[in-house]
Amino acid sequence: MKKQHAARFGIYLVGMVMLALGITLNTKAGLGASAIVSVPYTVSQGTGWDFANLTLIVYCILVAVQFVIKGQNRRLIDLLQIVVSIVFTRFMALFQHGITYQSGFFATDLLVLALGILLTGIGAAMTVDMQLIPNPGDGIVSSPADRFGRELGLCKNCFDAFCVVCSLVIGLAFGNPLLGIGLGTVLSMLGVGRVIYFFNRAAKAKLLQWAGL
Repeated sequence: MKKQHAARFGIYLVGMVMLALGITLNTKAGLGASAIVSVPYTVSQGTGWDFANLTLIVYCILVAVQFVIKGQNRRLIDLLQIVVSIVFTRFMALFQHGITYQSGFFATDLLVLALGILLTGIGAAMTVDMQLIPNPGDGIVSSPADRFGRELGLCKNCFDAFCVVCSLVIGLAFGNPLLGIGLGTVLSMLGVGRVIYFFNRAAKAKLLQWAGL
């Protein structure tokens, strides 16, 4: 049993690292951030403020919004998402400053973006599959789905669209509506879900077995 618990937390941690690396590579490609972090990325591009710290602020806001949406179904354990956010964004900061890739050559930018989408999808699947504390980006999607009985995929699409609209407005305020979004944003919205689907088909059963779930 202890070995299964260790495996469960180990898979969750590896997934978190892969997710942080994937999101970072997505931005390093220079083709726009993935929708879920497009708002802090746009603000970072416009102000020069640290992207990881801005992401932490946004994630804390998402946790607060979840508490409002859940109403009487809110749980204090949901606050652990803030702890997860702190750890997650520290990994982001580490990768952001440690990866020195400079975008500008479209072919290699696409390769970096593709790797980012792959790692983001695998990391998201691994963390969600372990059924522990969700990333706030996942929690903000599942909360309205549970509260209002809506399909999870629809809520995800609506939230991504909302993030993109907000990023466009913020970018416009800085003089460039495409400051933080672009081809990479669109490809991430399309690709991450497919990666999650195929990864779960190939590996979810084995991961759940290792974790004792």
